[in-house]
Amino acid sequence: MGLSMMSTFVKPMHPEGRKFVAIAAVITAILFIVWEPLGWVGAGLTVWVYYFFRDPERVTPEHAGIMVSPADGIVSLLEPAIPPAELGLGDAPMMRISVFMSVFNCHVNRVPTAGTIKKVAYRPGKFLNASLDKASEDNERNGLTIALDDGREYGVVQIAGLVARRILCWSKEGDYLGRGERFGLIRFGSRLDIYLPEGAVSKVSIGQTMVAGETVIADLGS
Repeated sequence: MGLSMMSTFVKPMHPEGRKFVAIAAVITAILFIVWEPLGWVGAGLTVWVYYFFRDPERVTPEHAGIMVSPADGIVSLLEPAIPPAELGLGDAPMMRISVFMSVFNCHVNRVPTAGTIKKVAYRPGKFLNASLDKASEDNERNGLTIALDDGREYGVVQIAGLVARRILCWSKEGDYLGRGERFGLIRFGSRLDIYLPEGAVSKVSIGQTMVAGETVIADLGS
């Protein structure tokens, strides 16, 4: 029972967060020396930093023909949209699903469905509120074009937000990733856009809560 309760609240932390937790802990120690009440504020912030960089294991559905959410958060947009030009997906509208991540969500990003990364394209930009529609065009972003085994392609775009100032993507062009595998992370508060491949059908609605690597977002169709 004790271990079960512990695993409920204590999650693994992504290595990217270690330096930030260390910095927060040092500041907290200084604050305790200066004035104890401030130290407790710092302790709370240290716990939050750890919590932000949590990287829990996920149970990804195994049945064929589905796509899962690439991020934790809320579906904020669901509409046809022209994908960013740098993805090379053409200028015809594709169904776009946007998942908005608050500063309280897990920010590790996962591949919606298995495929080969054909392109990784970074584009600098602004830091508008990631929940806004125009954030897809104006904000700093990093996009992946992924080819399915049947030749169809889809896009996943990491978008920086109002607070976010760093997009991380450790996957490279040519990598083959399975459904639910980790490919990147965004610090702090941001958004993921998914451009569905031809024939895929959305299975979510605006306002729905997403769990990265677990929640089914689309049926790939034939």
